Formats: sequence, C-alpha cells, structure tokens
Amino acid sequence: MNAAVIDDPGKAPRLAEFPEPVAGDGEVIVSVLAAALKPLDKQLASGSHYASQSRKLPYVCGTDGVGRRGDGSRVLFAMPRWPYGAMAERTVVPRNLCLPLEDDVDDRTAAAVFNPGLSAWASLTWRARLTPGETVLVLGATGVTGQLAVQTARLLGAGRIVAAGRNQQVLGSLQQMGADAAIRLDAPGQDLTEAFAREAAPSGFDVIIDYLWGPPSEALLAAITRRDFAAGSSPVRLVQVGESAGPSITLSAAVLRSSRLEILGAGSGSAPPAEAWAAALRELMAHVATGKLRIETRRIALGDIETEWTRDQHGSRFVIVP
Repeated sequence: MNAAVIDDPGKAPRLAEFPEPVAGDGEVIVSVLAAALKPLDKQLASGSHYASQSRKLPYVCGTDGVGRRGDGSRVLFAMPRWPYGAMAERTVVPRNLCLPLEDDVDDRTAAAVFNPGLSAWASLTWRARLTPGETVLVLGATGVTGQLAVQTARLLGAGRIVAAGRNQQVLGSLQQMGADAAIRLDAPGQDLTEAFAREAAPSGFDVIIDYLWGPPSEALLAAITRRDFAAGSSPVRLVQVGESAGPSITLSAAVLRSSRLEILGAGSGSAPPAEAWAAALRELMAHVATGKLRIETRRIALGDIETEWTRDQHGSRFVIVP
C-alpha cells in the first residue's frame, strides 16, 4: 500500500510502498479517509518531541485521522500501532481508539479538528479548570489550536479573552471568534511585556494557555513580576501546551515567589480519562456541526506529502487524503 514513510530523522516523509497492516487481538484495520498534518507529526519526525525516543525507523507518519472500518462504519481513530500511522491507505488501530463519527461533519474537517480541538478543550477544562467569567490569555492564538482555544474559551463562558499571536492577518480576525483584545507578539521584548501588563488590567489573567514557550513566555513572566501587574485573588494557571517559539525558557525564582502563578503541563502524561475524552469528542463535533467551532482546511494528496511537509499553513490545517 502507499504511505508517507519516515526513514531518515529530520527529513520529510516520502511516498513509498509499505507492508499491509494485519490486525491482532483487540485491533481493527481502518481504511483512511483523511489525516491532518500537525506540528506533533513534524516534531516526532524530527526527533524533537519527548515521545520520539520510542519510535524506531522506518514508520508511517500520522497519529490520528478519519477512516472506515471493515463493516463500513465511519470512525475517528487515534494511536495506530507502530510502525503504522494515519498517513497511509490503511492502518491498524486499537479497537477502543476507534470512535463513531456522525455524518454531519465531513472527513477533512473532522480530521483537522480532532487533535487540536480536544487539546484546546483538555487544556481549558481538565488542566486549567476554567470557570465562567474568568479572564483567559491565549499565547499562540493565531495557530490552528490557538484559534480553537479562543473559540472554546468563549463557549465555556470566559469573561474576557486576550489573544496573542504572530500572524497579523489571523490576529485581526480573532475578534469574530470570541477574542476581546489582541497582542502582537512581534513587538520588542520590553514593549511586549508592557502589552501583557496593560491587557491584564484591571483584574489580571486567571488562565494562560501557552502554545509558544520561548521568548514570548519570558516576556509574559517578566510582566507578572512587575509591581503594577494586575493580580487577582485566585491562582494564575499557566498551561504549557506547545513550544513553537522555543523548547525552553529562563525562569527566575522570583516569578513563582512573588506571584500566584501555577505552571501546569498538558500532554500525554496529563491526559484525562478515556470516558472524559469520549464525552468531549461528542461535544466538540456537535459544536463543529453547528458552526460554533470553525477551522480552515486545505486538501493535500498523499503523493504530495514530501513537497508540502515544510510549507507554512498560515493558520489553516493541511489534511492528507490518500
């Protein structure tokens, strides 16, 4: 079968023949209809993700997607058994990680929203414990997951949402998605710190969802330690989700000792239980079907994976179609 095969660390996958998967106990074969190309896929391929060490070469790229089982049922699937992946004509998946998908959301949209939509939901509810009326800052709001985080925060009843991002075209459209204010991350460090402090007024940030890390997070932490930084009575919960601006930061002890900041992580090691995922997925797809959650997609043929791998997605999500 045809598949997007990773056989050289740090390089784009190539279209190649790969052995047909065979299902074992508790597994099913899925004919793939669509699989989104995510930052996670690129991080795993480059070896920069913390889960990369467990992946031996060669393997098929892609961690989730939309497909059909042998009985014709349409499903969302996740975590194909290595060395198989989602970017192939067929893959093999644990039966309990195939979730029914209604017909009111098309293949490309469902594949595109599956991973980032659940990530945004888990970050805001499971990790940050967002309650209605709280103020949310989304660092990296112009990326696909950041856009969904803005929309999800509004659906969850956030009182005020501040969007910070680097893509100026997308940043200008976030008000339509629920943002109340925007911060341009291309400002110099001190100016960026001033912007964070200004938008925190009058009562501070309650929840910070951080998809960037690196220098933007350092500028935010510098604002938090200022005496004039607006601070509320409850903890400031910073949920670290991604690292598109850098894998590390310099963190002064004074940040933690002089503020109510709590830093949490959102990833595979802090995922909610399976029943919570299933409930969230049903809610997520219902919101997508009614247009309350929106995501831009672009169709990419499986044969074009190597040339499209490094192309800037500009706030949309590329979806591989075998």
